Amino acid sequence: KGLIFLLAESYIYKRESMKSSVWIQQTFTMSVIFVLVMAFSMVTLANAGNAVGELTVIGVPSGDGSSSVTINGEAAKSGRTVFSSSTINTPEGMEAIINFGKAGKIQFASDTTFTIATDGKSITGDLTKGSLTVLSAASSVAVKNASGETVNVNAGESTTAASSSASKKAKPGPGGLDWWIWGAIIGGVVVGVIIATTVGNNNNCIATASTTC
Repeated sequence: KGLIFLLAESYIYKRESMKSSVWIQQTFTMSVIFVLVMAFSMVTLANAGNAVGELTVIGVPSGDGSSSVTINGEAAKSGRTVFSSSTINTPEGMEAIINFGKAGKIQFASDTTFTIATDGKSITGDLTKGSLTVLSAASSVAVKNASGETVNVNAGESTTAASSSASKKAKPGPGGLDWWIWGAIIGGVVVGVIIATTVGNNNNCIATASTTC
């Protein structure tokens, strides 16, 4: 009986030890998984960046979405929140404005690609294609062009991906329209007046033996 008791006790001890070992392994595995999930979440949040501005789209995108302003390759509409490290792309015929709050406001011309980098106080980024205009800014915007040169662009100035300097943008005419548009409108009105006057004179002309209309 004593031998049987000892064998039984040894069996129970081994079984309990195995259970403890399995429990420890399971706990360790769950802890490792938890740490990996937390680390992945932190990396994902870090890559996403901070919210730095709001997008305004200028123009009408195509119905199939093939011609739309995109943020990180995804079609974007006015009101979308823009994050640091995002890349904005404007297709032909469409423009965009990003309001960075106190840091400033930038307008991107059509067919432009710009990668944003801002800390909320100043704006920087890479302009790999197209052009942009700094509408307002707390300080000069450091723009790296396609050649890798950094161009400091102040409020009211523009630059392109191929340019190594900034240039003043002509001030818009009445109604916010560019002066060349107003020139075309005025020219069209003048031509219309001349044609109307000529037609009116011809209608009022009375032919005689000595005159012709």
